[in-house]
Amino acid sequence: MAASLFIAAALIGGSAAVVNRRVSARTAAAEAAFPPTGRMLRVNGRAVHADVSGTGPDVVLIHGASGNTRDFTFDLARRLAARYRVIVFDRPGLGWSDDAGQDGISPQGQARILRDAARQLGAERPVILGHSYGGAVAMAWALQDADGTAALVLLGGATMPWPGGLGGWYSLTSGRLGRAVAVPLVSAFAPLSQTLGTIASIFAPDPVPVGYAEYVGAGLTLRPASLGTNARQVNGLRPFIVEMSQAYARLAMPVEIVHGTADTIVPADIHAIPLSTLLPDAALTLLPGIGHMPHHADPDAVLAAIDRVAARARLR
Repeated sequence: MAASLFIAAALIGGSAAVVNRRVSARTAAAEAAFPPTGRMLRVNGRAVHADVSGTGPDVVLIHGASGNTRDFTFDLARRLAARYRVIVFDRPGLGWSDDAGQDGISPQGQARILRDAARQLGAERPVILGHSYGGAVAMAWALQDADGTAALVLLGGATMPWPGGLGGWYSLTSGRLGRAVAVPLVSAFAPLSQTLGTIASIFAPDPVPVGYAEYVGAGLTLRPASLGTNARQVNGLRPFIVEMSQAYARLAMPVEIVHGTADTIVPADIHAIPLSTLLPDAALTLLPGIGHMPHHADPDAVLAAIDRVAARARLR
């Protein structure tokens, strides 16, 4: 992909006007097609998008890299709303939440912003569920406010330091030059087939649910600002996790860890299994043959984990 992007840049002949027009048109189309599904809150002058539904104990859902609230409102939030008040946030700089600059690069900074937004909604002691990158934000939230966090649920959570790199796209966008070239070109010219292929690779080996690709709003992720923010967040994540992991043992709240054994994006043997041995009150559920999206591939297992942790926290 890196080679094709630079070839495309040469063929375009450096015409920023061509790229900018294409980016503007695609951004406008995506924002018109996928408007906010919830309400816009203000935290320190910045917008935070929150989709709120249901009644009962509060459960906060935090999406992963490149995602937005629609990953959860497609199915899981609806299932939970029958017995919980479900608060789904767009993380800073993604979906419809404003970029928070340096405050939003770390999971700790994102947790502070989302915690302030949750308090505006009256959520004082919620269950925090994080998927993938959102797992790191959930852990940061708990470390910052252990008394105000009833429990944690981690789905394919990126929570432990990992060996090696992050793959081609994140290597390409780890520096300013790569972001300056790659981000606008992908935003302007990434074909639908590539978007669908990326979604399929995230779900693999599980199938993509019918209607998901049309609902999730991948065009929002392809906006240059969102692509750049996501790249900075993911590329900078590991040092923050190294720091946080040294304090995990002091988290006494109940934790449910749900992880697919076929997850190759956030492998269970690097993240879920070691984490389960560090936390004082963790229950680990490994889902045989399931990939990186357990809330879609096995929603009943995820619902059961949320019910268990809510009961353990005496919320139900």
